[in-house]
Amino acid sequence: MAVTISDVAHAAGVSKGAVSYALNGQPGVSQDTRDRILKVAKDLGWKPSLRAKGLSSAKAYALGLVVARDPSLLGTDPFFPAFIAGIETALTEHDYTLVLSVATAPGAEERCYRKLVENGRVDGVILTDVRHNDSRIGLLNELKVPAVTLNRPDASSPFPAVSVDESAGIVAAVEHLVALGHTRIAHVGGGQEYIHGRSRRKAWADALAAAGLASDLFAAADFTAAGGVAATAELLRRRDRPTAIVYANDLMATAGQSYAQSLGLSVPGDLSITGYDNAEFTQYLNPPLTTLATDPMLWGRVAAQVLLNQLAGTHGGGDTALPAPRLVVRASTGPVPDRPPAA
Repeated sequence: MAVTISDVAHAAGVSKGAVSYALNGQPGVSQDTRDRILKVAKDLGWKPSLRAKGLSSAKAYALGLVVARDPSLLGTDPFFPAFIAGIETALTEHDYTLVLSVATAPGAEERCYRKLVENGRVDGVILTDVRHNDSRIGLLNELKVPAVTLNRPDASSPFPAVSVDESAGIVAAVEHLVALGHTRIAHVGGGQEYIHGRSRRKAWADALAAAGLASDLFAAADFTAAGGVAATAELLRRRDRPTAIVYANDLMATAGQSYAQSLGLSVPGDLSITGYDNAEFTQYLNPPLTTLATDPMLWGRVAAQVLLNQLAGTHGGGDTALPAPRLVVRASTGPVPDRPPAA
């Protein structure tokens, strides 16, 4: 049973008002009385009620995260569970909670943000999947809510960003394939409305240009397994089909690898494949997937901490840079085939 202020007052021989003053660091009791009350509270195992604490301070002690993607992606894409776990590890240390909303219907995303903020349910929000000319930046400005963004938006934003140089990893993957002799290197990209979808495509194109190669083998997808299959099928139907494909995440790469194998293609004998994220399951595929190691749990933890610092008035206002992705070479990439298989 939870220890109450009344229990502390009875044990310390003081009024509930005196206990409230002492526990909240307010004047109204002597230092000796304050020390005695704090000791009694500690001995009894008293813990503050977040509800009562929130009512007294006009804070919700909660952060908001609105995800505007298919709800099934939260279970199938390993990035999101790890990212959310990282947020939670930071919040539990500060007695905060996470309010997660999934908004996919037209207009639902803006309504979610307004509801969370205007009803006082959250003190700040973490903005993921930052888009080209993201309208949510203006909305959060209008709502006057503290926020942190994952990566720096391409439009003006007053909010601190926690960023990863995603281009470095994609460049490393392309250079790895070029070193294996590949000249027809495709890219299956994520949604191009997202900053990270665009940046990964640009890094792929820039790396090919630096190697003197064409960047005409691009297929748009949506970070889902089904999207990865459809994009892979599109590329493999081409007469000038690629000998290697760089995918924008592991989920699409895994689906694409399976699809290619279902056509009778050998990976990597006929087609080399690289992913992005280094999800745990990728090392157990047949063959194991060459991919780019990232740390979504760290990203979530740092994003939450930056926002908590902002709420506490201790954030310097600058962006935070996390380590760039690291290439992990496994058996899904190999030398370019002597002659690509017939379409």
